[in-house]
Amino acid sequence: MNPDFRFGFVAVIGRPNVGKSTLINALLGQKVAAVTPKAQTTRRRQLGILTSDNAQIVFVDTPGIHTPRHKLGKFLNQEAEEAIPGVDAVLFLVDVSEAPSDEDKIIGTRLSRLARRTPLVLACNKIDLVPAEALTSNLEAYQALVPKEAQVLPISATGGEGLEPLLVALTELIPLRKPEYEPEQITDLYEREIAAELIREACLLKLRDEVPHGVAVRIDEFTERGEEGAYIAATIFVERDSQKGIVIGRGGEMLKRIGTAARHEIEEMSGRKVFLELRVKVLKDWRKDEKAMKRFGYKIDKRKRNKIF
Repeated sequence: MNPDFRFGFVAVIGRPNVGKSTLINALLGQKVAAVTPKAQTTRRRQLGILTSDNAQIVFVDTPGIHTPRHKLGKFLNQEAEEAIPGVDAVLFLVDVSEAPSDEDKIIGTRLSRLARRTPLVLACNKIDLVPAEALTSNLEAYQALVPKEAQVLPISATGGEGLEPLLVALTELIPLRKPEYEPEQITDLYEREIAAELIREACLLKLRDEVPHGVAVRIDEFTERGEEGAYIAATIFVERDSQKGIVIGRGGEMLKRIGTAARHEIEEMSGRKVFLELRVKVLKDWRKDEKAMKRFGYKIDKRKRNKIF
């Protein structure tokens, strides 16, 4: 065992759509989290486990923190905020191609209060999307949101720029400790859970703004079939009858497109053939109904109050 080996948890925090899941997938070199241009694609905390010769960093991917408009939004904020206590470092990810939003400022204020006992790194993502003349001013604006001792690193999760210095900085912040996960493990989710997220990802990508976030996915069956691969049956839930028709499409064409895209991603993730069967059901206004949310594993803890929003 390397006596200088380091192990620790790093919470990845930020508002929606700044690239948290994209960054974790890039650092791991493998897709474990759903990614779309849509805000609030991530709905649950998920671990991304990166093991090297000298360290094991456990990234805690979180939903984007935002001003909630329904009970699901409150759950997403609670999921993100509960990831912060007990970690060894916090990675505050922002979109440097834009000036700081009100949400960025509120998150920065909250994280700055924690920085006294938990190291904070500010990663300014999407440097490849901002003109050079705007980059400096945006970097300075974000740097003003965090304490002076916080490290500030410009990166591009999609282009790879700055990722190595980011890993070096995070490795130095976590303690000397033995690893807690096997080297080959890269996430804490089971395949069926990742499959559900990849089906929902396909819905968001194919449906665009027609059925934005009123989609939930339930895996009804996940059966191994030996050399034939795996059989997966899943139900896509929407909130209104009109949305059901959009998801199915004329002659079932849209549902076929969703299934094809999801099956490809699941096969890439699992490394084997997959037979995927999808159906669509309506669960009226489920995002506003706590009992309905619990069916999909989204349970609000009323004993805990959101500290950021």
